[in-house]
Amino acid sequence: MRYFLSISLITALCLGMIALSGCSEGAPAAGQTPPAPPEVTVSKPILREVTDYLEFPGETAPIGEVEIRARVTGHIVKVNFQDGQEVKKGDLLFEIDPRPYQAALDRAKGELARAHALRSKAQADVARAERLRPSGAISQDDYELAVSQLAVYEASIQSAEAAVRDAELNLEFTRVISPIDGRVSRRLITEGNLVQSGQSNSTVLTKVVTTDPIHVYFRIEEPALLRYMDQDWRSGKEVMLSRIHELKVPVEIGLAHEEGFPHQGVLDFLDNAVQCQTGTLCARGLFENSRKYLTPGLYVRVRIPIGKPHEALLISERAIGRNLKEKFVFTVDENNMVQQRPVELGSLQDGLRVVESGIGPEDTVIVNGIQRARAGKPVAPHLEEHAAIAESSRGASQGEAGQARPAGDTRVATK
Repeated sequence: MRYFLSISLITALCLGMIALSGCSEGAPAAGQTPPAPPEVTVSKPILREVTDYLEFPGETAPIGEVEIRARVTGHIVKVNFQDGQEVKKGDLLFEIDPRPYQAALDRAKGELARAHALRSKAQADVARAERLRPSGAISQDDYELAVSQLAVYEASIQSAEAAVRDAELNLEFTRVISPIDGRVSRRLITEGNLVQSGQSNSTVLTKVVTTDPIHVYFRIEEPALLRYMDQDWRSGKEVMLSRIHELKVPVEIGLAHEEGFPHQGVLDFLDNAVQCQTGTLCARGLFENSRKYLTPGLYVRVRIPIGKPHEALLISERAIGRNLKEKFVFTVDENNMVQQRPVELGSLQDGLRVVESGIGPEDTVIVNGIQRARAGKPVAPHLEEHAAIAESSRGASQGEAGQARPAGDTRVATK
């Protein structure tokens, strides 16, 4: 009995200590001042005119690309360019040994001269036969034979002339020239090598691609395509997909290491069908490249505007809180009490996020210190200027601009 009384006494003492401890934590002791409200930075939302954009991954491509191939068989005797240099249309790139083709041309010209001489002899025979036929000094068969022989020599001249032209072309083809302006690749064949001609096995000597202007290809997802068709790519009731270049739709791109979209071009092509496998439509922008800064094959970030400019409320990305249910911001009322407000967010520009609903321009939003704020509790707010908020938000989002995005990413941006 004594043992059970001891246990009951110990249990009662422990419960009493816990209760006293809870009371001491829940309320300040008599004579102590309550803790000061946490300090936070607040600001009014920024009202600004913005333009919505859709962003896509893209790739640069040359307007013209030509594989330089040998059109005649022979040995390379000279290479007339440096690997990677800029060339003009008509510049001499390779020289193939011309001597066999010069000899073939001389032989063809000799055959042509022989055909002309035989035709002259046949013309004289026909003229003599025509003089003698009325007197009966020549038979009809001999006359017809002379006429037919002249026709044979006329045909042989045509054949010989064609052989001369063919030989001249082959001789011309020993001088391999650039068919376009652009940048030449490295030489794939060096001097002394034998190159082959032919339809399927002709030797590739090098490649030339144009660099100014340059194309950028990207793919537009079907939902975005329908939005553009409804809002931007119309002329009255007509959708201008087949004549998209007439609309002069602006296109902006940024390279992987660049911030923003510093290069401007125009949309000049839309494909004629949406790919069923991906649900996307191939589009192309045209960009001036006189500085040769863009080169074919680069990954780029592409954006094009959608809709007209409109006013919107923007807040710092730092002001946005997230939980499992929603995105929210903390606002401060006239009594410095915190309120939690769910918000619908829109596009992003320089670290400032468009707020589509949830707050108004008169609300005061906590932009720094949201981890110290609690709904229904007081805070000590300090007003921060809009310029400082935009600058701090821009610094927080600098890493996002250069990140590669997966194919089909159509995030909306604003300007």
